[in-house]
Amino acid sequence: MRYRVTGIVFSLLLIMANGTIQAEDRPPNFVFILVDDLGYMDIGANNPETFYETPNVDRLAREGMRFTQGYAANPVCSPTRYSIMTGRFPTRVDATNFFSGRREGRFRPAPLNDVMPLEEVTLAEALKEKGYRTAFLGKWHLGPTEDYWPEAQGFDINIGGHDRGSPPGGYFAPFKNPKLEDGPKGQHLTTRLTDESLNVLEQLHEDPFLMYLAFYTVHTPLQAPKDLVEKYQAKAKAVEASLEFAPEEQNLPDAGERRVRIVQKHPTYAAMIETMDTSVGRILNKLQDLGVAENTVVCFFSDNGGLSTSEGSPTSNLPLRGGKGWLYEGGVREPMIIKWPGQTSPGSVCDEPVMSIDFLPTLLEIAGTSPPTGRKVDGVSLVPLLKGADQLPERPLFWHYPHYSNQGGFPGGAIRDGDWKLLERLEDGRVHLYNIANDISEQTDLATEKPEMVQKLRRQLHAWYKDVDAKFLQAKPNGPEPWRP
Repeated sequence: MRYRVTGIVFSLLLIMANGTIQAEDRPPNFVFILVDDLGYMDIGANNPETFYETPNVDRLAREGMRFTQGYAANPVCSPTRYSIMTGRFPTRVDATNFFSGRREGRFRPAPLNDVMPLEEVTLAEALKEKGYRTAFLGKWHLGPTEDYWPEAQGFDINIGGHDRGSPPGGYFAPFKNPKLEDGPKGQHLTTRLTDESLNVLEQLHEDPFLMYLAFYTVHTPLQAPKDLVEKYQAKAKAVEASLEFAPEEQNLPDAGERRVRIVQKHPTYAAMIETMDTSVGRILNKLQDLGVAENTVVCFFSDNGGLSTSEGSPTSNLPLRGGKGWLYEGGVREPMIIKWPGQTSPGSVCDEPVMSIDFLPTLLEIAGTSPPTGRKVDGVSLVPLLKGADQLPERPLFWHYPHYSNQGGFPGGAIRDGDWKLLERLEDGRVHLYNIANDISEQTDLATEKPEMVQKLRRQLHAWYKDVDAKFLQAKPNGPEPWRP
C-alpha cells in the first residue's frame, strides 16, 4: 500500500527529536538586532577588559562570526539605518545626518533629506517578495510622518517605530510612543520591546520571517532600572583611574571645553547595556525553544560609535579615537556579529573591513534571492567570508558627513583603502592620513610624509563624491565661502 505524505504530515516529519524544524526547502529566518550608540569596545567579545557585562552578546560571538572591522556608513544614526535597509550609501539621497539635524558652525551644513524615500527597496520589501513575514520593533527614525514609517517600507508589524530618535517618554512607562501601547507605570522599555519580540517570534516562526529589533538602548536619556544602577555603582568604586577624561579637539564655536571619556565606569550606562544583553539572551533562548535556532541567521550591530564626547560622555572607545559624531574609528567602527548556523564556523573572527551597506546583499543571498534591480546597490555580499574565505575583492569604503555633529565632530569625508584611511575636512580641505593597521588610535598623521598616498586617496574620494552626487557645506549670508573638492 502506498501513502501520500500530506503537507501537515510532512511538516510533522520535519520536527526532529530535538525539536528543531529541519525544512530543507524552507529559506532561513533572520533576526537583526540593532543597538543604538553601542561602542565597539562596549562588549566583552571585543574588549575582555570592558567594565560592562555582556555574556549573551559574547555567547552570540562564540556561536557565529565576529567582525573586527565592521563599519557604520555614517557616524550618526539615521544614515546608517538607511544603509542597512537599502544596501546603499546614504549620500546618494542626501540622508547624511540624523533626521532632522541641521546644526550650524562656521558654515551652514549641506542640504539634508530627512526621509528614506519610498522608492527605495528595503530589506523587508525584498524579503516579502520572497514570501517572508516581516516585523519591526523599536527605533525607526527614518521619516517624519506615518507615510514613511515601517509599515510603508515593507514591514507587516511595527511595534515602537516612529519618527523620534530617542524614546519620547524615556525608558520607563508612560512611553508616549504612538506605536507602542503604554504598560503599567514604570515598565521598562527595553524589557517591554523584548517581551514584544518574543510574542512576535511566537506569531511568525512557522513561516520564513525577518524580525528586526532596533533597541532604543543605549541612546540618551541615560536611564536604567535602579537595582542595576546600584550594582554598577558598587562595581565602579573598584575601578582605579587617576584620570577619567582627556581634552578633545574643538570644532564648534559654542562648544566650550570639550572632553573625551577615557575610562569605562558609568553605572547607568553599564546598567543599560546589561538590560540589552539580557534581552539578547532571551531572544536566543526563544529561538531554541521554538525549534528554529538552527535555521535562523542572527545579526548584531550598532548604528554608530559609542557616545564619548558629549551628553554625559558615558563610555570610552579607547584605543579607538573619538566616538559618535566623529569620522575617527571610535565613531564608525562597530560591534558586528553574524551567526549563520551550519555555514559559519562558531567562534570565527573576520578582520576584513566591511560596512553596513553589506547587510542587504548578504541577507538576500542567504535567502536565495538577489538585490533589487533598477537602483544602485553599493554593498557586497559577505557570504564568502561567512563560509570561510579570507577576504573579499579589494574595494575602498567611503564616508561623507557634511555636518557639525552634536558631539563636536567636524564636517568631513573619509576613505578607507586597505590599511590606509584618509580624512578630509570640508571647512578648509585639510587632510589627515593614518595607517589603521599600525595606528588604530589615529595618532600619527602621515599626510606630510606620504603625499603620493594622499593624492591617490583624494582622487578616489573625490570621484566617489561625484558618483553619489555629494553635497557640501554652504556659506552663511555675507560669510566666507567654504572649501570645495
